[in-house]
Amino acid sequence: MPIELAYEKGKVHVSDQVVAVLAGSAALDCYGLVGMSSRKQFKDGISELLGRENLSRGVEIRYEPDGLHIDLYIIVSYGTKISEVAHNVQNRVKYVLNEVFGLKVDFVNIIVQGVRGA
Repeated sequence: MPIELAYEKGKVHVSDQVVAVLAGSAALDCYGLVGMSSRKQFKDGISELLGRENLSRGVEIRYEPDGLHIDLYIIVSYGTKISEVAHNVQNRVKYVLNEVFGLKVDFVNIIVQGVRGA
């Protein structure tokens, strides 16, 4: 379900994949994050680290009755406080999506798939 932005000269439709890539890119800017992980693949207890070209595979966009929900599947750096990293990622993603699209994100859920050395 694409997001529709209305302006005085017309409308702009933004696909969910664009929102997912922007959310993943915003998350990667946060300290303590090694990278994004695939939300579907979990092999032998080891999560797959995604490159920048596959960021949307680590992000799930859901439209719920109470608003827009984003699930981010991440891998954090060893030695960092996971709760702080998650909180920083949540704030950064909400801020960037609001600044770029004027999009109000109600929930950013963080799913930590692993911990790795940086």
